[in-house]
Amino acid sequence: MLIEVEVVYAAVDRQLLLSVSVPTGTTVRAALLASGIGLAFPELDLAECPVGIFGKALNDSDSRPVQPGDRIEIYRPLLADPKEVRRLRAAKAAEAKARNQ
Repeated sequence: MLIEVEVVYAAVDRQLLLSVSVPTGTTVRAALLASGIGLAFPELDLAECPVGIFGKALNDSDSRPVQPGDRIEIYRPLLADPKEVRRLRAAKAAEAKARNQ
């Protein structure tokens, strides 16, 4: 029996959403490889890239089976640590406030 899942990836300059039919019991990683998204983004290492389902990162994509309607998302590495960015922004705002008083 086949089930439908979606595979999505957003590069800096473009994004792609693919629907793929896979047999029941297919793992997340196998569905990702079967989608053919690697042809559109050859720079991706599909065997190792971080993935998630509906915004929740998976640690076990090689063993977790997909469910009908799953949206498999391929994640890019962060360019900056969000906590560090917030800390710098807060420090800059505090400095500006101190100068204005």
